[in-house]
Amino acid sequence: MTLEENLISFLDNYNSLNAACVDELDEDPSPLEFMRYVAVNRPFVIRKGAKHWDATEKWNTNYLEAVMGDTNVQVATTPLGNADAILTINGSEDLFVEPLEKQEPFFEVLQHIVKNGRGELPGPVKYLQTQNDNLREEYAPLFDDVPDSIPFARIALQKEPDAVNFWLGNQKSVTALHKDNYQNIYAQIRGKKHFIMLPPVSAPAMDEKELPLARYEQGEGAKDDFGLEAVVVQPEETVPVPTWDPLTDQLPPNVFGKHVKSLRVTLSEGDMMYLPAMWYHHVRQSAGEEGFNCSVNYW
Repeated sequence: MTLEENLISFLDNYNSLNAACVDELDEDPSPLEFMRYVAVNRPFVIRKGAKHWDATEKWNTNYLEAVMGDTNVQVATTPLGNADAILTINGSEDLFVEPLEKQEPFFEVLQHIVKNGRGELPGPVKYLQTQNDNLREEYAPLFDDVPDSIPFARIALQKEPDAVNFWLGNQKSVTALHKDNYQNIYAQIRGKKHFIMLPPVSAPAMDEKELPLARYEQGEGAKDDFGLEAVVVQPEETVPVPTWDPLTDQLPPNVFGKHVKSLRVTLSEGDMMYLPAMWYHHVRQSAGEEGFNCSVNYW
């Protein structure tokens, strides 16, 4: 058999041995049960696993503004909510573009996110998405509202989380298909998150390419994009990027495409999910009643 035939056989065997759905639990697993999922590298959802967290009960606009006030926080800004995503320029050239990053007062960012999501305020899309342990750093006043760690994961992995992250945006922000090196425990606080996930064995179908790295900068050359333009980083560097968009109805554009199966799951307020390391995932979100989406993750 050729390498291509062996890979196709491997993908087909994986699909036959693994369900095309995500296990849903009604309560936290024991550390041993959690390690069984880690061992087979499969995700699961705990419905209402974070229902009784203080964050789930308290984090509304009034509370967040009262606690964080005018504290400066790092904000990711893009024209369309497409941070860390592929952008095609000049009709054919693909770039991997990171957002404009700058410091702004929290209450101003929250108001912008809510009004922009409701269509009351034009302008770029802002997202609080730093993944640098921000809930124990710049959002430290909110950290007491969530657990220090997730007990079943801490005991099973015999370590504290390397980072606890706070995410806040509106429905315009979309996270492009990517993978992370960490075991990820995700908790939905406000609104809903919509995940499309594929296991690491799907790599041959992801049509990964090396793309030039760019960042959005403020300039006068892109007035239709609220003054933001994508500028290639100098000196030039490239990053490996999965180029397949799972939101399209088309299969990945290679011979392996029809041999991979995605898993789809929606997290509602109070739900938790274990997302294993190296799983590809694409994320959309829906705003909650107050016009924003908020999540916490541990890795």
